[in-house]
Amino acid sequence: MARWPKPPEGSWTEHFKLSTAPVPHEDSISPEFYELEAEAVFKRAWLNVGRVDQLPRNGSYFTKEIEVAKTSVVIVRDMGGEVRAFYNICRHRGNKLVWNDFPKEETSGVCRQFTCKYHGWRYSLDGALTYVQQEGEFFDFDKDDYGLVPVHCDVWEGFIFINLAQEPEQSLTEFLGPMILGFEGYPFDKMTERWFYRSEIKSNWKLFSDNTAEFYHAPVLHAGQMPPAFAAPNREAGFEAPYYQIDGPHRLAATGGIRPWEMPEGMFKPMEKALQASLWGPWEPYDIGEVPAGVNPGGLERWGNQSYQLWPNMVILFWSQGFYFVYNYWPTSYNTMKYEATLYFPPARSPRDRVAHEMIAMAYKEYGIQDVNTCEASQQMLEARIVSEFPFNDQEILPRHLHMLCVDAVNDYKLEKGLVNQ
Repeated sequence: MARWPKPPEGSWTEHFKLSTAPVPHEDSISPEFYELEAEAVFKRAWLNVGRVDQLPRNGSYFTKEIEVAKTSVVIVRDMGGEVRAFYNICRHRGNKLVWNDFPKEETSGVCRQFTCKYHGWRYSLDGALTYVQQEGEFFDFDKDDYGLVPVHCDVWEGFIFINLAQEPEQSLTEFLGPMILGFEGYPFDKMTERWFYRSEIKSNWKLFSDNTAEFYHAPVLHAGQMPPAFAAPNREAGFEAPYYQIDGPHRLAATGGIRPWEMPEGMFKPMEKALQASLWGPWEPYDIGEVPAGVNPGGLERWGNQSYQLWPNMVILFWSQGFYFVYNYWPTSYNTMKYEATLYFPPARSPRDRVAHEMIAMAYKEYGIQDVNTCEASQQMLEARIVSEFPFNDQEILPRHLHMLCVDAVNDYKLEKGLVNQ
């Protein structure tokens, strides 16, 4: 395969002035580090919790369980059309306010008010307490003092973000920065066909993030996804991403593209040929119009996808064929997590397109299962503490950067709180 030129410094890692030393992994196996990371990272950063598509009308709501912060949040479109977020707690006795049969399960729906199923307190969708059962029984009581506790909430390009800090250090647009704002205007609203996966994984969230942030593993781990005649040569050739970018805490990796009509006979499976589609998407690209230059900041002529890693736990993966994926990594303990993947396509152009989308989604799921198994195997052996640090190559620059960011954030937090001497 063709190799793209490296930056003048000789490597991307050196270009972005990162250490080239082996990377310690105590941050992925330490319960103590996990608790500090929850405070230093997840209770301070802007977190993507969904899209406005999930709130299609006034009164629509959904809940989000954020176990790393030991909390639950309800996101709602109020009767005036504004998207708001509140902690999912009744102000009377602390019961979870919005839930169905099982308290820890997320839920969604449409309503005109929230009613606590414990004692019947009611709240309007803008958070005001509107009704208290037997209000006269309370002492020096004013309903205005007991509205729902708001969570900082903002919407960018249809993506809903929340921030659990009492006062965010940055606005959402300041937090996103130039690289992410560079794809403002992408036709997200045209991608209305949605496929969603959620999986509970027995690994630290960073290990799974590392996996999706490098393509060095692809020709080896995913060799079974291509016909045997091409798997071995592909593994021998290896894979090299042509472009990387780091902007503050956010990261980007680009891949070269596959042109199916240029590939040798036998490269694709019969179903892929019949549907004219593969994991890389429909062979006939969608006409979604001109996309912002920020989708392909490296100016690559033959790009396949651009993987934007938004700090700390979100990925937006643009495909050159005109669709996109979103990944979210939600820690649940130092060695477990929930992984969410949402695949967005433009509406199918034909019955064949519709079946092709299903095949793409199933192919993605198979890749994901292989990735999950590998991350769980890594977690098991990392916890054995036989080896404490590991060499990362130049294609693993984004995983290197992620571990660096988390360790720096925890160290800064410890200094701030006086947990270590300066």
